[in-house]
Amino acid sequence: MSFAELRLEGVTRSFAGHDALTELSLTVRRGEFIALLGPSGCGKSTALNCLAGLLPLTRGSIWSDETRLDTVPAEKRGFGMVFQNYALFPHMSVRRNVAFGLQMRRLPRAEVRRRTEEAIRLVRLEEHAGKLPGQLSGGQQQRVAIARAVVLEPALVLMDEPLSNLDAKLRLEMRTEIRRLHQSLGLTTVYVTHDQEEALSLADRLVVLREGRVQQIGTPEELHTRPANWHVADFMGYRNLLRLRAESGGGPEVVVTGQGMRLVGTPVGPVSAGAEVIAGVRPEDLRITGPDESVPATVEVVEYQGREVAVEARTAEGVQFNLRTDQRPALGDRIGIGVDPARLLVFPLTEPAEQSEQSGQSEQSGQSGDGPAPDVVAGSSTDAPVEAAPDSSAETAVDEPAGGGSR
Repeated sequence: MSFAELRLEGVTRSFAGHDALTELSLTVRRGEFIALLGPSGCGKSTALNCLAGLLPLTRGSIWSDETRLDTVPAEKRGFGMVFQNYALFPHMSVRRNVAFGLQMRRLPRAEVRRRTEEAIRLVRLEEHAGKLPGQLSGGQQQRVAIARAVVLEPALVLMDEPLSNLDAKLRLEMRTEIRRLHQSLGLTTVYVTHDQEEALSLADRLVVLREGRVQQIGTPEELHTRPANWHVADFMGYRNLLRLRAESGGGPEVVVTGQGMRLVGTPVGPVSAGAEVIAGVRPEDLRITGPDESVPATVEVVEYQGREVAVEARTAEGVQFNLRTDQRPALGDRIGIGVDPARLLVFPLTEPAEQSEQSGQSEQSGQSGDGPAPDVVAGSSTDAPVEAAPDSSAETAVDEPAGGGSR
């Protein structure tokens, strides 16, 4: 069931009267890589499961071009899915795991064999095709899961935190592998993750969710450099978030004061004089100056990170700053902390009510009307559906070489 665009219109899913996902509207174009990003409980896995057909919608609709999909059973949507826990059949070889979906569709034996071998080649597991999942590393098992999804030539591939069980080195390798497969096969992919670095490196567009509501939709560059609100900034690496008060407002720059500081920043959203605000800046956008310049602070922690060091410094008023620098300050050093006004983003502490009501409905961005305390609301994360283990004696579509699958 190929499509030019897939549309989610006001998709909502409730559990026991609580909305785990609220009014999600999104258009996915063919060939696009979309990442659903947010902390645990934000509704991203719920959104994926609604799209897959594993959860019915409470409200809203899903469309493939002009065909309504949310009333179509999951097995008839033609989507491939890759789960966090791999969900491989442990008693079946790599080859038979990959071929299983094709066999269930009763395709000709020669076509099953051809497509299975091609999928195994794409994920570079030719030498392991006869092995059982238990004989493979975590990264190799995830490649099998990806091959099993793409062998069906699906209109859409859904991936639910597929790299979270892997170590750092394997995650980096598999990120590259997933992007390579997406580009070489022309896949359309919706990918769930809580890792902002993973999302930035893989996706064409990101959808940031918080407490079931869309906070912002945009390209990696847009979200990295211009988060829509301080919740998005917090999740996108703006580790220095300062609660201050605006001394001026309405212009291209705003002066903010408080906690012994006076800074100049760039407003994001309506900021009026006298209003409480959140000023955010990334660690790499702070610079070390002389102790009598900018914001004076004392170095408390220095972490070696190769070409750079991560520095934690604290002001006399107790405000903590996190910096990344190629300088080498020592513990106890008195330093000054400087920031470019263009890099210090100033957000309203709370969003206007009318913007809150529209949260999650715009494809460009949405803002939450929540207060400053980002309470985490439990969402839903559905594991792979349990299927009856197939009878290996009935598998006739894929020939296993002699000695394959030895324990």
